[in-house]
Amino acid sequence: MDVPFKDKAGLPTAASSSTAHEKGQQVEYALDEQIGFYLRQANQRHVAIFASLMAERLTTTQWAALVKLKDLQPCSQGNLGRETAMDMATIKGVVDRLVKRGLVHTAPDVADARRLVLRLTTEGEATVARNLSIALEISQETVSTLTLAERMMLIELLQKIC
Repeated sequence: MDVPFKDKAGLPTAASSSTAHEKGQQVEYALDEQIGFYLRQANQRHVAIFASLMAERLTTTQWAALVKLKDLQPCSQGNLGRETAMDMATIKGVVDRLVKRGLVHTAPDVADARRLVLRLTTEGEATVARNLSIALEISQETVSTLTLAERMMLIELLQKIC
């Protein structure tokens, strides 16, 4: 895979890092030139905005589970995890906390008792309804420094790498 890096003279190149290594070239790694560095900062900014604006002490993962469950219900816990890009351990913890808060109801699947079927409770439905406009505000604030075209491009590029 081609990744930008600087050669010994400090000039950016587009050569493959594995090719450079094979040729015996020294590859310099500058943290502030790496995609992960900026993705982590963008995520930290979004999470800070989310925490400052979202009501009811919901986390980003709890919100994702609630709003996706609203669209999919009834839904298995495994399917909810796949649809929200959470692994099985993460979605189990998120669902357990939402159940404790009275926002999600679980029941065994009639076709497969090993599987849990999830539904929002009345309070879960109300929580989603109360926070939809706040969630949209959070998304807008996260990308507020971008033009509309840049926002669309960012989403498209992120979808491409996900």
